[in-house]
Amino acid sequence: MQDSTMQDDRIIRESGVDARVAAIVRPVVEAVGYRLVRVRLLAQDDLTLQIMAERPDGSMTVEDCEEVSRAVSPALDVEDPIDSAYQLEVSSPGIDRPLVRLSDFQAAIGHLAKVETAVLVAGRKRFRGQIIACDAEKLTIDRDKVGEGEEARAVIPLDAIAEAKLVLTDALVREALKKDKEERRQRKKARRKGDDAGIETDE
Repeated sequence: MQDSTMQDDRIIRESGVDARVAAIVRPVVEAVGYRLVRVRLLAQDDLTLQIMAERPDGSMTVEDCEEVSRAVSPALDVEDPIDSAYQLEVSSPGIDRPLVRLSDFQAAIGHLAKVETAVLVAGRKRFRGQIIACDAEKLTIDRDKVGEGEEARAVIPLDAIAEAKLVLTDALVREALKKDKEERRQRKKARRKGDDAGIETDE
């Protein structure tokens, strides 16, 4: 079980009600072996509290979502951070995932992303382009649509980013399918080892 006081390593975090919910659920999510990606209170039809989470390796199955949902529900019932009735939805980040950690940005190098900043950077707040590099201080992207007289390459301080997410492309889908295939292969291999170990134990 992880320490509930552990530092939140996300670069991009919530504000307002979302932040209050994140503070409640993050230690619980981590305690059952997952990482919090994002919390959003969505006003669609009725209120929906969307909690995105993932395993440390980035995977997230339907069963994982159910486990996280069962874990966070009691904590939300006790703390009651939302005044109105809402529906809880736990989901994976998806292929075109939000980028919230330094490791997310670094893993996304070579892919197309949309980035929105809280303050003006080089005269603008919205960027879209291929991620070229990322370190602990800045993100470098090559913009895919550049106006006359504008710089194609943008260097964005990480602490200025309000929101960032991958753009769904064929290359991103291919990489996700390849990763999923490898994860399935590893799980199948692990199950076979477990079965073999069980047979040996029974003898």
